[in-house]
Amino acid sequence: MPKLDIYHDTVKRALEKDNWTITHDPFFMKIGERKLYADLGAARLISAEKGHEKIVVEIKSFIGKSDVNDLENAIGQFF
Repeated sequence: MPKLDIYHDTVKRALEKDNWTITHDPFFMKIGERKLYADLGAARLISAEKGHEKIVVEIKSFIGKSDVNDLENAIGQFF
């Protein structure tokens, strides 16, 4: 299990206040033989006719000494 970001609970509460239902905490994915985790999975009802919107959320805080290094690490994790 990955370590939670310091803003994890704040982002989770913000999504819930915006009418998202947290469906996964964390969100597990398997691509081929690789096992991956994103921080949250969420869904919300759009309307009875349109169905549900679904998102996967990866939370990153830039609290290191270098914003550029933090960005490089976040992009590296994405790819």
